[in-house]
Amino acid sequence: MSLSLTLPPPHSLILHPNAHFSPTPMSILRRFNPNLRTKHHAHHPHHRRRISTVYAAVRQDTTVWTPAPLSEVERAADSLFHVTVNLSDAPDLAASHTRAGQYLQLRVPDAPKPSFLAIASPPKLAAASGVFEFLVKSVAGSTAEALCALKRGDVVELSQVMGNGFDISRVDPPEKFDTILIFATGSGISPIRSLIESGFGAGQRSDVRLYYGARNLQRMAYQERFKDWESSGVTVVPVLSQPDDSWTGESGYVQAAFSRVKQISNPLSIGAVLSGQKEMAEEITSILVADGVSAEKILKNF
Repeated sequence: MSLSLTLPPPHSLILHPNAHFSPTPMSILRRFNPNLRTKHHAHHPHHRRRISTVYAAVRQDTTVWTPAPLSEVERAADSLFHVTVNLSDAPDLAASHTRAGQYLQLRVPDAPKPSFLAIASPPKLAAASGVFEFLVKSVAGSTAEALCALKRGDVVELSQVMGNGFDISRVDPPEKFDTILIFATGSGISPIRSLIESGFGAGQRSDVRLYYGARNLQRMAYQERFKDWESSGVTVVPVLSQPDDSWTGESGYVQAAFSRVKQISNPLSIGAVLSGQKEMAEEITSILVADGVSAEKILKNF
């Protein structure tokens, strides 16, 4: 019995002229020689697991990477940075962003591994201006921290755009789903910005609310955009878990703030969008489903 490892033919990979992909290490291919396996080894569970591991490594190593320069790195809030990547030399990559909530991998020189980042800008911005914008949380020792320390003109590498994003078609048409509840915490506001600024019929719905949680106002990004979001039909409800004494708005956690005022009268007309802390997403989902909202109408981007 012989086993074979099938790789995509060269013509099936469409590469941007400036893109490259990591070739499969020859050491892996040398070790993986199915013709040397005996029948006993081929059926051994450890052998099968080794084959799967090698195949996964080979697939991972075919990621397409496109180099692109940074056009902006600036502070957005405490520990958060606006990062803009110039895609003028990578129009195909820019055009592949088609739906809010999609993400990609980004790597920087000398960083040990890539960072997964949601695209914060709406797809129409990539089409019109040839840029991707990100909201990046700088975490000590991470690739994100290395990225936030770079400057305009420094070159990073981007993978292909990934994911299906937020499937807004599941809460259309607006007249049938006239209430959309949006929940975000921390840097989870990044794909929500893309959604709001993409236009999803917020102005055609009677009640679109964004519950946006952060520790305090100093850690809350995009405050300068709230007025525009409100003008588009989205009511912004900031929720601070550790506010100072001058704060008069909602406090505590997002799920608690929502529970105090939820007022769900017709669950069949409600859709929801979640992005951010896992515990928040799980608790909000439980609250909504318990009140009769369909789990199919609760959207996530992963």
